[in-house]
Amino acid sequence: MKHIAADQAVVTTDEFDREPTAAELDAIDREMPVIEASIELLDAQIITLDRIPTELDARRIRRARRRVLAARRTLANTAATHTAGVGA
Repeated sequence: MKHIAADQAVVTTDEFDREPTAAELDAIDREMPVIEASIELLDAQIITLDRIPTELDARRIRRARRRVLAARRTLANTAATHTAGVGA
């Protein structure tokens, strides 16, 4: 009698089935101000979905957009500083 078995690859952990590395966690920490500012902008935009935006709503959205831009600028500047420091 012939034994029939499925051919299986060696069982290893999937690339997506693992904990984040220390470098990935550090990258998330560096990007957290941008993430929080983006969430604040989304909250301000969601508030205005079911009504006509008031002047206060418009100011809140403008302020949130400025915070997102400022956080992105800061992140880009720190990334450029770290990159320039590596080659020096």
